[in-house]
Amino acid sequence: MSRRIYLKMKSLKEARDIFLTHWNLAEMLSAETVTTVDAAGRVTAAPVFARFSSPTFHSAAMDGIAVRAEHTFGARPESPMKLKIGTDAQWINTGQPMPADADGVIMVENVHQIDEETVEIQAAAYPWQHVRKVGEDIVATELLLPQNHRLAAYDIGALLAAGILELQVHRRPQVLIVPTGNELVEAEALREKGSVPGGAIVEFNSWVLASLVRQWGGQCDRHSILPDDPALLRQELLNAAEGSSDVIVINAGSSAGSEDHTANLIAELGEVLVHGVAIMPGKPTVLGEIGGKPVVGNPGYPVSAVISMEQFVRPLLYRMQGLEEPEPEMVVAYPAQKIPSKLGVEEFVRVNVGRVGDRLIAAPLARGAGSITSLTQATGFLRIPDTVEGVTESESHAVTLLTSRRGIESTLVAVGSHDMTLDLIANMLKKCDPQINLASSNVGSLGGLLALRKRTAHLAGSHLLDTETGEYNIFYINRYLAGVEVYLINLVHREQGLIVAPGNPKSIRGLEDLTRNDVSFVNRQGGSGTRILLDWRLGQLGVDFAKIRGYEQEEYTHMAVAVDVLSGTADVGMGIHAAAQALALDFIPVTTERYDLVIPAEHYNNPLVEELLEVIASEQFKEQVMALGGYDVRDTGRVVRSWSAGEE
Repeated sequence: MSRRIYLKMKSLKEARDIFLTHWNLAEMLSAETVTTVDAAGRVTAAPVFARFSSPTFHSAAMDGIAVRAEHTFGARPESPMKLKIGTDAQWINTGQPMPADADGVIMVENVHQIDEETVEIQAAAYPWQHVRKVGEDIVATELLLPQNHRLAAYDIGALLAAGILELQVHRRPQVLIVPTGNELVEAEALREKGSVPGGAIVEFNSWVLASLVRQWGGQCDRHSILPDDPALLRQELLNAAEGSSDVIVINAGSSAGSEDHTANLIAELGEVLVHGVAIMPGKPTVLGEIGGKPVVGNPGYPVSAVISMEQFVRPLLYRMQGLEEPEPEMVVAYPAQKIPSKLGVEEFVRVNVGRVGDRLIAAPLARGAGSITSLTQATGFLRIPDTVEGVTESESHAVTLLTSRRGIESTLVAVGSHDMTLDLIANMLKKCDPQINLASSNVGSLGGLLALRKRTAHLAGSHLLDTETGEYNIFYINRYLAGVEVYLINLVHREQGLIVAPGNPKSIRGLEDLTRNDVSFVNRQGGSGTRILLDWRLGQLGVDFAKIRGYEQEEYTHMAVAVDVLSGTADVGMGIHAAAQALALDFIPVTTERYDLVIPAEHYNNPLVEELLEVIASEQFKEQVMALGGYDVRDTGRVVRSWSAGEE
């Protein structure tokens, strides 16, 4: 099948308008009858009118005596009135029917009992005092609930009280999700295999999308994985169009590659309404129709697939159920760093949001469309309009929250060098208080110090070596944070070295081997402490950077370097021992360095920072750090140095 290119890519607004107005969505779902006790969460397909009144009789609203109000007139403290039980008054409890001739209740606290037959009152009752009248809550035949109302738990009580034992609701939208791809394997197959076969990818997108469908009130059928075979996919699309599904979602195959068949098949069997939307991630989305049913071909990368679903399937399902799509909670935040973007494409940047001082700061996460963890870690989306080439720290921007406002008020923003112990800290903070979130942005040690200078973080991780003195971080704090009161606290000492494949197949002995023609290298980004350390040691050895194959290939974390070595993308990379041990790789030590936390004094007494410092001082944390390998905790939690304003 021939390649297909995006000839008429639409803006997000244009694509939504075309897709969501193509059908009369409010009439697509038939009604069904359900029992009231099972109706919570469903949406009424017709107005509901009360069969009975509630209450169905006049009843006491208080414990006391039931009386005829006019017979108590004249009772005052200075001239109390005596009443005969059984003649002038009747004892009554809350909820009991009122006697036929009574129209008021005097609370038991205001009744003085003289003897078994006589009581005394010091104030008159007024008509219908402390009495629930017939129909006080619900009147028979009145409108109880309108059409297109999502039923809450409280509604179930009202329906039963009004005698409604069953009612008409919209049928749940039925969504069929079809994962496609020759490289995919079912997650369940791992039970037997024990590992992922070479070149294979565990299929998880469809399970994520199915969970989203259920969150939006739909029901979901998941097809087993289909290979990239246009004949098979064509037959399944025909079957789905003739079946019970209301919406069909094809995951992957929506792009313009030679194995991407979705758009061509939709065009052949029905109509392509949109192919290509000016959003990132999610650009290859296909929107169409087969047999009168909406069909969505969304991209295979997980973040792209989720954004495509949220922008097109979510509003579709809500409108089919007769519901307004809920408005997301928004805040205004400043980016923790400059975020470039492409002109002409609206970008959804996953961010972690936290309050730093008097401003909300949005720290960007990994932007790759294939990074599912950027969704699990994100607390919001920052949308960059298609009319700009990015955003900067100097201006605030709207952020769509994925968590509560309380959640972002309990977020610690850490920007700087990556270290695996930060993940341990994040987990232990969560154990102490589930609301606390440690949002780490890996921009290198120097980037962390600059973030502190811009006041866009609570703390920074740093291991910047002063090559003249051999000291860590102090020179750079004096240079980049002059005039800022800060505390320098040791987190760990750690081994830095060369990460190589198991068994060291290239027989790499040290940094001098990096210039060999048969060795490919992966580097850390400029400004990172690891990069500064590497360049200094290479300079000591007289090694020419230009002769290192892959020196320009950069990663932002130690684990990313280790993964490159594990996958064979590179033969060797510079990183910490713990990263090598985590992936069962070999390690060649180069040096031991000090990794510190830099905390401005203005945040030092922040309860969230105090909680973090308490965690790193704990024996439990130190034990977990040592288990990672390549760490020394002899100074963990120690204040290495503090600076007063103006001190250098």
